[in-house]
Amino acid sequence: MSTMPAVIFDLDGTLVDSEPLYYEAGRRTLERYGIAGFSWEEHTQFIGIGTRETLETLRERYGIEAPVEELLAVKNRHYLELAATAEIFPEMRAFVERLRGAGHPLVVASGSSRSAIETALKATGLDALLPGYVSAEDVGRGKPEPDVFLAAARLLDVEPGQCVVVEDAGPGVEAARRAGMRCIAVPYAGGPSPDGELFASAGLLFRGGQPEFDALRAYEWITSGS
Repeated sequence: MSTMPAVIFDLDGTLVDSEPLYYEAGRRTLERYGIAGFSWEEHTQFIGIGTRETLETLRERYGIEAPVEELLAVKNRHYLELAATAEIFPEMRAFVERLRGAGHPLVVASGSSRSAIETALKATGLDALLPGYVSAEDVGRGKPEPDVFLAAARLLDVEPGQCVVVEDAGPGVEAARRAGMRCIAVPYAGGPSPDGELFASAGLLFRGGQPEFDALRAYEWITSGS
């Protein structure tokens, strides 16, 4: 078991700029069921929320009769068509490379499907740096529940208190708190305000999001045990 802090990365909006792709996949999915006009503003309500929970809410909101499993399959298919164009945030690549070079255990924990995670990691070349991942499909409850982060700690064989989560969304920050893990928050531009209550428990908050993120500062914070 490693004594170095383990780092658990959220994927969408944190490592990879995939939120516009998820928005488009959601728009196409709703359009298929006769729901037009799904806006980016409506999409931002679900940033940080798992795909299943998002679709359960939208299904009820719009009175869609199709079962959630069908909606999941449709949205996942649309997303996979788009995911090959996913791009990593450059400073995040530098951060992952620094952590990996220093020997920190690393893993991805995401609310996306396994196939979506694999496609995004492969498209960005992150699969070589972050081969391990946990999907919301592997656990019972999505964020803000802590299940996916606790499963990631088990995968790495480390205690939750030895883990640092890197997140872009309030529900993920709250999930880290519930899991008993420290958290670095890098709010997604265009998402909910980082002044919200859910971001309050982040130990290190880059309020300006990705443009403000500093890989060296984040690394020093992790290793200092702050």
